[in-house]
Amino acid sequence: MADRLTVAAARRIAIAAQALEVPHDARPSAGRVTAGHIAALLRRIQLLQIDSVNVLSRSHFLPVFARLGPYDRDLLARLSERQPRRLMEYWAHEASFIRPEHFADLRVWQRRRWVGLSAPAAAEHEAIAAGLTEMLGRSRPMTATGLAAALEHDHAVDRVSWGWNWTPTKRVLEHLFEQGVVGAAGRTPQFERRYTLAERVLPPALRDALEPDRPAAADRLTEAAARALGIATTRSVADYFRLPVKAVTESLGRLADAGVVRPVTVAGLDRPHWLHTAARRPRRVEGRALLSPFDSLIFHRPRVEELFGFHYRIGIYTPPERREHGYYVLPFLLGEHLVARVDLKADRQRGVLLVQAAYAEPDTAGAAGAGAAPDTAPERVATELAGELVTMAGWLGLGDVVVAPRGDLAARLARAVSER
Repeated sequence: MADRLTVAAARRIAIAAQALEVPHDARPSAGRVTAGHIAALLRRIQLLQIDSVNVLSRSHFLPVFARLGPYDRDLLARLSERQPRRLMEYWAHEASFIRPEHFADLRVWQRRRWVGLSAPAAAEHEAIAAGLTEMLGRSRPMTATGLAAALEHDHAVDRVSWGWNWTPTKRVLEHLFEQGVVGAAGRTPQFERRYTLAERVLPPALRDALEPDRPAAADRLTEAAARALGIATTRSVADYFRLPVKAVTESLGRLADAGVVRPVTVAGLDRPHWLHTAARRPRRVEGRALLSPFDSLIFHRPRVEELFGFHYRIGIYTPPERREHGYYVLPFLLGEHLVARVDLKADRQRGVLLVQAAYAEPDTAGAAGAGAAPDTAPERVATELAGELVTMAGWLGLGDVVVAPRGDLAARLARAVSER
């Protein structure tokens, strides 16, 4: 018989699977986080999504801070840019740092057609690809701009097609990157990829691996996603690595037969869920974290709404007049609830962490059947949030936290910050 869980129990499982259950004062002391800590974290959550927006911090830095507290951001470069790499960049949920062990499995499931090349320019693209791979085979890692200059490509920017106004050189590079022919050796300070051959990025032990069977690759990725989520619907599991729902459905069936996952029902939720059999089922979680808009706990927005009763849309893709809570809005996790959201900006010129808006959640009891919320009164939320903001400001090298008078939590939060 399938397990039947409350929403609160499912929520705690999800938080623990994402390594967010530990009290903030139990995290490693400032300056004590090592590369080993981060590698161990990636074995739990599997990936860090990358995004270019830097209004607060590059997004891949924030999930590590949320789970481990203040750390040296150069550690991520050490893990992803030096051999043997324990992280590498590839397409997963979106552009992400992944564990190299997943590279071959992800490669056989890539289907990002928007990266593809147009048929009318196939001959030109083939010639560009040959020149790029030959150059990268005999050079140090190079940016798209550097490669175009070295190969004397004189391309006009495509300002008609959807995308980022890529030149043909950049488009071919991205196609080769998706195919797994070209990899990223790192990023420049301007966040440009430094391309090289993928075989040079992979750890030596993985360079000669045979191309995996697609169902077997799907099984491994599905198991990793289910483990990272703890409990989730089929669609949420598929969304983690952006795999086809049909393939994940079949994989979950095979994993269930093997005793790796099992079906469960969650009271008040219509859709069936899968529980990873290794998932912890804590009675209490005590984490405190500001979550990047690209944090893996909140990847799948329908899941966030079901488990946390939290409707969330990122503001950066929304016209200013339609933004409800701000531009770069981070949910605030306290215990087992998402209790607030803050629009944050690192004002580097002034040396302050600017809270442009702060809102308390009107109902922290969560989704249907969640039961009564713990003591998440606005005063406590403001106090805990102030503590996390002050810690974040110090980590970012900012001297102060300034709270703007926007949002129903702003006044209380400003007082709590002033008292620290």
